[in-house]
Amino acid sequence: MEILKTITELSHEFGTADYVKAGGGNTSCKTSETLWVKPSGTTLAGLAPSTFVAMDRAVLSQLYAAKAPVEPAAREELVKNMMAAAVHSETPGRASVEAPLHDSISARYVVHTHPVSVNGLTCSVGGRAAAMRLFPDALWVPYVDPGYTLCMVVRKAVQAYKASHGVEPALMFLESHGIFVAGNTAAEIRLTYAQVMDTLKKAYVTLGIALKPCVGSSPSDAQLAEWRQILSSALGTEAAAVVASGRFEVGSGPISPDHIVYAKSYAFEGVLTVGNLRDFAAVRGYAPRIIVTENAVLGVGANEKIARLALELALDGAGVKQFARAFGGLQYLSDVARGFIENWEVESYRAKQAG
Repeated sequence: MEILKTITELSHEFGTADYVKAGGGNTSCKTSETLWVKPSGTTLAGLAPSTFVAMDRAVLSQLYAAKAPVEPAAREELVKNMMAAAVHSETPGRASVEAPLHDSISARYVVHTHPVSVNGLTCSVGGRAAAMRLFPDALWVPYVDPGYTLCMVVRKAVQAYKASHGVEPALMFLESHGIFVAGNTAAEIRLTYAQVMDTLKKAYVTLGIALKPCVGSSPSDAQLAEWRQILSSALGTEAAAVVASGRFEVGSGPISPDHIVYAKSYAFEGVLTVGNLRDFAAVRGYAPRIIVTENAVLGVGANEKIARLALELALDGAGVKQFARAFGGLQYLSDVARGFIENWEVESYRAKQAG
């Protein structure tokens, strides 16, 4: 089918490190009857036409009229089951949690990503005002929990936008989350993305903000071996793999859902001892994925893939923090928002897929 070929090409094009990290982002295409959406936890770059999850839009639409429980766990369980009921039995995988949001946009193609330069805007204190100045035709959506809650907020916002503008928005910025681009052709998607990326690059260059974080020299093998021993003693199998980078400026809290999923909300910063590491894990409720020392940043995990993804997201967060200075500085997620992501079954599933 031609539209599946097109969305696969777009997924590969916008599935590079410039736009997403790990299993982040999602894409979709649709007809009046069927929505094809990326499976949860998979990478955009690895998609093929046959791997998209097909969903019955009429069945999926029942979700919008459902009376969802107030309690988050019960609500998300209901949503998960209703989404599963809409999946065509012959298609593999579990549909992206953002499938209902994709379904709520009329355009044939939707491409959702988290470019570091875009999140410098969406994760900043003055992001909304800057977005309205730089992208006057865009829709800005204040932060809400991903999944069902986000879908319902976006549906209302898109309807209100259409009522006032006569058309749905082609460009949406989701606060502390990323960007959604919609279009009826691949050319429309590419043009909107190019305009966004070019506009932001010019804004950063004009303000004298470097386009990449400064990274120091890598630590010595001897130093790394010493740290590995301490980490193994303190964290056991949670530190089975350790990867290292030169020092860079790490974020000081939860930046976005993807940063929480792959690198956790907080990095360990302090004197690297067994006692300090165990105290961190006891207070935070998890072993640290990111360790900051005087001259290095370490990614830590149960295997090398998890450790490398953590370090990759930490560096991405450093870029977000650097770009956010253009718009008033970095705005971290609230404790309530952080807690939802940390305890959300969907994100646990996505993290397991990545590991």
